[in-house]
Amino acid sequence: MKLPATATLEQATGLLAQLGTDTVEVDASALSAFDTSAVALLLEASRRAQARGARCVVRGAPPKLRQLATIYGVDELLSFEDGPAAA
Repeated sequence: MKLPATATLEQATGLLAQLGTDTVEVDASALSAFDTSAVALLLEASRRAQARGARCVVRGAPPKLRQLATIYGVDELLSFEDGPAAA
């Protein structure tokens, strides 16, 4: 799943619907405007992957998104990786 440039509470419901049940990689490289809803979406993607015995990787996350996850104490629950998403 590729996140759009904006992922705030206003977009959260639509993004959650796009998430699907089999997402194992989230491309966050386009994010430029986001709030805690983006962190919640990533946590849900991770939860769904773990329920299937898989791991959800978040690629290209902006530094501020990582900082937000750290502030809320959930950074260790998310698999942030540098680099572009797989083609």
